[in-house]
Amino acid sequence: MKDLNRVIDQVVREKGIDREVLIDALEQAMATAARRQLGNRNIEAQFNEETGQVEILEYMTVVEDVEDSYTQISLQEAREKYDPECEVGDELGIPLEFRDMGRITAQVAKQVIIQKVREAERELIYNEFIDRRGEIINGIVQRFERGDIIVNLGRTDAVLPHSEQIRSENYRQGDRIRALLLKVQKESRGPQLVLSRTHPDFVKKLFEAEVPEIREGIIEIKGCARDPGERAKLAVMSHDPDVDPVGACVGVRGSRVRAVVQELKGERIDIVVWNEEPALFAANALSPAQISRVLVDEERQTMTVIVPEDQLSLAIGRRGQNVKLAAKLMGWRLDIITEQEARRREEERGKMLQLPGMDPLKVALLGRIDVHTQEDLSKVPIPKLCEALGIETEEAELLREAARKAFEAELIAATSQEQEGAEAEPEEPQPESPAEEAAAGTEEDAAEEPPAQE
Repeated sequence: MKDLNRVIDQVVREKGIDREVLIDALEQAMATAARRQLGNRNIEAQFNEETGQVEILEYMTVVEDVEDSYTQISLQEAREKYDPECEVGDELGIPLEFRDMGRITAQVAKQVIIQKVREAERELIYNEFIDRRGEIINGIVQRFERGDIIVNLGRTDAVLPHSEQIRSENYRQGDRIRALLLKVQKESRGPQLVLSRTHPDFVKKLFEAEVPEIREGIIEIKGCARDPGERAKLAVMSHDPDVDPVGACVGVRGSRVRAVVQELKGERIDIVVWNEEPALFAANALSPAQISRVLVDEERQTMTVIVPEDQLSLAIGRRGQNVKLAAKLMGWRLDIITEQEARRREEERGKMLQLPGMDPLKVALLGRIDVHTQEDLSKVPIPKLCEALGIETEEAELLREAARKAFEAELIAATSQEQEGAEAEPEEPQPESPAEEAAAGTEEDAAEEPPAQE
């Protein structure tokens, strides 16, 4: 290849590859090829811009007397053949020629250009999609690989892993598909694009596409929790008091939310108002259930939510779905109990406070290890009790023993009360046998019969 300048300029112009990067790769590849031909010598390759050729140079040290002909050159020869001004100790680059150099140069140039073009295209694709992470991508189902779906995006392919697919959805080759661009990873064979249809951000982006107020920043999505394909909860707030965030997301006659539900193949979506007060946010997040009151533990990020008896199953939801999504949406642990259970716990708390050495702080600390009653306390291992309350073994043993005695005394008292109640109940008269009933009836009839007339 006589002049590489023209080829290099064309590749730079058409593929957008940096000229210096291409020349550097060409020089390195030619140096490697020359070493294969000439052995492991001090060889470098340099591209000559004027001639458009890659020159192979062997660097040798200028000396008075040559001891190693592979690494040294005499001062006389160096001045006569290469550089009249060189001195002893200089490193001199001597041009080399080797067999088939022209053919090898052409092959190397072709390989380097192909490789760099591929790398450049991969880099362009990576740079194009790295800025689109978190956006919705449209593609066509191309093929299936071990449960994963390979999606054609036009210039490249993406993968929708089995773990990021909604269980109830089925696709065929050629189907159009929308998904969230979850990851863009650099790999040796090119950028790996990972899609998701189960990520909460997919729902957020779908609403962003349907609701102009979200795109304009009037309404903000504060959080989203999903059971993909089944149900989702979306927390929203409005920066404009005149705009209802829930109504805006639902749309006229439900048009906006319906479009999102259709894309998610029927996934139910609860849209709730976000509130900076955890208790109020919990009440909203657990909708449609009605909440009586909420006990908040800020330090542990837990809440005890008290509901009427008839609202318990609604608050928990089918398979615990409602409370799980609400907890995930808030990032808190939620404990749902009925009003009756709340009263029972309050009674038990009062009994716990009656134990010697007990105080409200200790009761609260015991609650963190799920110890709520005297019976619970009587069964706690001593090391666990010491750790929970920060007390010594002796004090823990006394406390546990006091709880055991109090619980046993209460149990005995309750048993005695049941027995006394049973004894105080009056005996019900035993029913008469059919024969006795018949005889009694005959006697009564005879007594009531009037005397006969003569």
